[in-house]
Amino acid sequence: MMAATSRSRLFGWVVAAAVLASVPASAAELLMFERAGCAWCLRWRQDIGPIYPRTDEGQRAPLRRISLDAGPPAIKGLKEAVFYTPTFVLMEEGREIGRITGYIGEDAFWGLLTMMIGKLPPAP
Repeated sequence: MMAATSRSRLFGWVVAAAVLASVPASAAELLMFERAGCAWCLRWRQDIGPIYPRTDEGQRAPLRRISLDAGPPAIKGLKEAVFYTPTFVLMEEGREIGRITGYIGEDAFWGLLTMMIGKLPPAP
């Protein structure tokens, strides 16, 4: 009976390792810096927010929203401080790849984001 329990545990670990290995690690992320009362942040959340996670860009660089209400956060890898909202910073492995300051509409956002995503190494 002891051998069966050991085999079951080993099998469980093998299955868990296989599942974790099949989940792609996301080295890239899109940071969205925002403030309470930011009208353009709200507009982005209405225009883009609901669909972003389902897009190729959203899969490649998941969104992480960061509030500037309590002051600028200490985020390593930024090329310069963030003052204006919204500001979108594409990070990959802890370094800034590019940024979009402001939001003027869907077409401009997607065009600029596509150019930034193009600077990332090819997806595995």
